Amino acid sequence: MNSHNPINVILVEDDEALGPAVAQALQLEGMEVALFGDAMTALGAIPNDFPGVIVSDVRLPGMDGLALFAQLHEQDPDLPMIITTGHGDVAMAVAAIKDGAADFLTKPYSSAALIRAITIAAERRRLVLENRRLRNALKQQAQRGFIGSSEFAVRLRAMLSALAETEVDVVVEGMTGTGKTFVARLIHELGPRHSRPFITVDAGTLTHQDADLLLFGREPGRGGLSRTGLIERANGGTLLIDEIETASPTLQARLLSVLSSRSILPAGAERSRKLNVRVVVTRQSHTQPDHSDGSRSTFHERLGAVRLLMVPLANRREDIAALFHNFLTRHEADLGLSHRAVSDNVWQYLQTHDWTGNVRELEAFARSWAIGLPLPDRETRSAADRRPLHLTVAEFEQTVIENALRAVGGDVVQLEQLLRTPRKTLYDKLNRYGLRPKDFRPVSGARQN
Repeated sequence: MNSHNPINVILVEDDEALGPAVAQALQLEGMEVALFGDAMTALGAIPNDFPGVIVSDVRLPGMDGLALFAQLHEQDPDLPMIITTGHGDVAMAVAAIKDGAADFLTKPYSSAALIRAITIAAERRRLVLENRRLRNALKQQAQRGFIGSSEFAVRLRAMLSALAETEVDVVVEGMTGTGKTFVARLIHELGPRHSRPFITVDAGTLTHQDADLLLFGREPGRGGLSRTGLIERANGGTLLIDEIETASPTLQARLLSVLSSRSILPAGAERSRKLNVRVVVTRQSHTQPDHSDGSRSTFHERLGAVRLLMVPLANRREDIAALFHNFLTRHEADLGLSHRAVSDNVWQYLQTHDWTGNVRELEAFARSWAIGLPLPDRETRSAADRRPLHLTVAEFEQTVIENALRAVGGDVVQLEQLLRTPRKTLYDKLNRYGLRPKDFRPVSGARQN
């Protein structure tokens, strides 16, 4: 027995000779024992998340041991209770085992048998409490992940905590960059399915020419090799359908049929299979309703999902400073950069900029500041506002790559690590912008004639 982590035991025994004798035997094994002669007194002494084991006789004055077990089981189904009983009460003890009791011993029992039963039950209790602590830590971490003190942020955190514990489907609606997919992930992480699959179906999949195969799968046969579809891969977990509005009306209708019935029939299968998935859908708030079926209902309304509306960053300006600080700290740590002081001009820019790209644009700005890019001047910002978004994004991307190339002296391996981008993607972008790594390599010195 580990003396640093003694097992806590609450012993409920009204026999004035047996109770102290059993308690002493357990104490000699290094256990901490609290002895009670009746169930009501013991019940009042058992705290929430009691870290040990309850050992109780069935025959007790007033409330008997089975009633004690029933009440404790209602408060905490995982609290281990070992029942001790005479031969005449074995049937009742067996019934309690079926209802969740940890074990039962018939009198007279040996100290060794009781100690063994307590040790096994205590280890199970330790694992249960450890899982609870990890679960609570995960919930707190996930809740802290949605940063902000605005009324919207506070309200959304409360809604996420409430929604996550349910099994209802959710639609997260908002403008580009407001954090829809991030919130969808939080709903999964905060809920009971957090350890199960989280599968994302994005716009690329919804518009792919083989969308049916990718989503619904195929059984082995003449059609080719078997393939498990993305929907079925989410079984037991959460399915995120990102940007549902990009799917064709026909595909939306088929998705609705599968998700409404929670069953799927892959191509070539003889019968449908049941699905156990939670569905989270994201959609753009400016998207027009889908009238493909002649109704005014949107996809998520026909699915019966709860709706969460994400507000633009400009509507929650009190959150901008905290979000920027979080992004800046994270990017500096990820890139191994020393902290770059934030000037008053930057703080002013943060509070006066329109942030049409919302949180995504703010994170991109934090990254650019972390790697040393200057604050855009007014003329540059004004010109950027008049250009199409894809040109502004391309110019920003080119500037980021150029600065990174200078930082690593044209070393492509270090560039790949710094930008955390696959090498093939990097070469594609270098070719697109006409950037040559060798042009950024330090000159070793002029050759003497």
